[in-house]
Amino acid sequence: MAQELKAGVTVKDIMSKNPTTLGRNDTLDVADDIMTLGRIRHIPIVEEGQIVGMVSQRDLFRSAVARVMGYGGKAQRTITKTIKVKEVMKEPVITISSDASIKEAARQMMEKKIGCLPVVEGEVFVGLITETDILRYVVEN
Repeated sequence: MAQELKAGVTVKDIMSKNPTTLGRNDTLDVADDIMTLGRIRHIPIVEEGQIVGMVSQRDLFRSAVARVMGYGGKAQRTITKTIKVKEVMKEPVITISSDASIKEAARQMMEKKIGCLPVVEGEVFVGLITETDILRYVVEN
């Protein structure tokens, strides 16, 4: 039997409060390094405190034309240094309010088939909630 999530627990309670972000003019090699070293799958793209896009590992794989064309590692790296995040980022971004319920966040992720939601207070980006955050909460509670 499924157990209800605790009432009153909001997105703000379990979100990552200081996720790594990039600007739209950063390059894909930087995004790739952050994802690889930080073992993360999503990077919010933020300008002046507002979320303007998202880059996921999937976006990096899709943009990896250099791999498909058979370039070696060094050549691939050179090419990714020339591609800006804004060329592959997803926009507009689906967001969620920090005071929304965890259940609502999970519902949105399932319906939209996305792995995370940037969290906003008004127009200001304040964090990120991921599938892993929700699963961790369910397991620990």
